[in-house]
Amino acid sequence: MANVGVLGAGSWGTALSVLLYENGHQVTVWSIDKAEVEMLTLKREHETKLPGVRLPEDLMITNDLEEAVTGRDFLVLAVPSPFTRATAKSMSPYIKEGQIIVDVAKGIEETTLMTLSQQIEEEIPQADVAVLSGPSHAEEVGRKLPTTCVIGAKTRKTAEYLQSMFISRVFRVYTSPDILGIELGGSLKNVIALAAGIADGLGYGDNTKAALITRGIAEIARLGVKMGGKIETFTGLTGIGDLIVTCASVHSRNRKAGYLIGQGRTMEEAMEEVKMVVEGVYSAKAAAKLARKYDVSMPIVDQVNAVLFAGKNPAEAVDQLMLRELKSEHSSLPWPDEV
Repeated sequence: MANVGVLGAGSWGTALSVLLYENGHQVTVWSIDKAEVEMLTLKREHETKLPGVRLPEDLMITNDLEEAVTGRDFLVLAVPSPFTRATAKSMSPYIKEGQIIVDVAKGIEETTLMTLSQQIEEEIPQADVAVLSGPSHAEEVGRKLPTTCVIGAKTRKTAEYLQSMFISRVFRVYTSPDILGIELGGSLKNVIALAAGIADGLGYGDNTKAALITRGIAEIARLGVKMGGKIETFTGLTGIGDLIVTCASVHSRNRKAGYLIGQGRTMEEAMEEVKMVVEGVYSAKAAAKLARKYDVSMPIVDQVNAVLFAGKNPAEAVDQLMLRELKSEHSSLPWPDEV
């Protein structure tokens, strides 16, 4: 049995807390929001973000960060990506050398273009930082529906330790050394999911969504490999797998926000209606900056940015994607008559 601290009591943090508790671990959940702590303590349920998932009576909930962090075998950082750096900075004084922190959020910092693990390492250099990612909506994990994820870590020892902590009959976990690829796949797919939602909001069909998913993973992989990620990662659970579920699921906040935008809402109105952090909005500008920095073509990302931040009509954005210059699907494939 491990002694685990979970930082962040939103839908994902809550679902993973219950999973870890049911795996036999001692779990303490922290939230910065005193009202949220009071609700979870009294109701034993996150009524707004994860209704219907009961928190065991002896699962501890606290507003005290030092209490949540100190003496834990490993920590799960589950705050929304815009708050990762600030939370890590607040945690740092209580973190011992070699403390394992597994980040489970997804995003890229717009100002620095750092992934979340890079931000954590900058604020907590003494930590052993890992990531958990994959096609894993909290609503389904909370309902104990079979789910598969990947742990990324710098050493096999850390990855396999965390694998043994999280794995259960309904939560299968693989390991990978490609932390960067895992994080890029998890972050950039949210931007593509916004595009998929916009297409749904415009009334387009399955053909359109299949095209967005397929060409979306091509964009993600182009950038990811250029940055040092591995192509195997982008064809796996944290690449195409996570992209499929985020573009198609009714649970996807990014797809929902995109759907509302496709129906005529502004980006601000859509985020307000979703009532949770829409991480693709925060990653979209960072994705476009990375594309320019690494000289990678990402036309879907470009059009999403134009719709979100420049007031571009979504239907016009789709037209521009469809009517771009003619291309071969895989330019590296040779023509037999030209070999």
